[in-house]
Amino acid sequence: MSLEVKIMAEMKEAMKSKNESALRGLRAIKAEIIKAKTEPGANGEIDEATELKFLQKMMKQRKDSLEIFEKQGRSDLAEKEKEEMVIIEKFLPKQLTDAEIKTALTEIITEVGATNAADMGKVMGVASKKLAGKADGKTISNIVKELLG
Repeated sequence: MSLEVKIMAEMKEAMKSKNESALRGLRAIKAEIIKAKTEPGANGEIDEATELKFLQKMMKQRKDSLEIFEKQGRSDLAEKEKEEMVIIEKFLPKQLTDAEIKTALTEIITEVGATNAADMGKVMGVASKKLAGKADGKTISNIVKELLG
């Protein structure tokens, strides 16, 4: 079942139950789907990788906004961001733990033959592809620095 179909079904449920926070998050995802489908070269279709990318982007935006709102003491806006993050998370693959990321990165480091911090680019290139959607890029980067440091 495509992401769009899932979103539409969830939107119907949210409307029936008058769940405003869920509806707000689902509408944001629906807007991204429409935007992705109308981009040049998309031909009205989007693949799973594109869906994953924009969901991750949306999640990162919410995290950044949440951090800013919390620093500014805007708990009302922070709460809205948290609510939307919960909705977006439902459609993302399960995130790996730091220990699982570390194990995967150790294998990648061995695979590419990285020995020091200068090889970080090689490791990040492979890691970004292998761990796409399963781990945050910032977390991956920090663990790679730690392992190669």
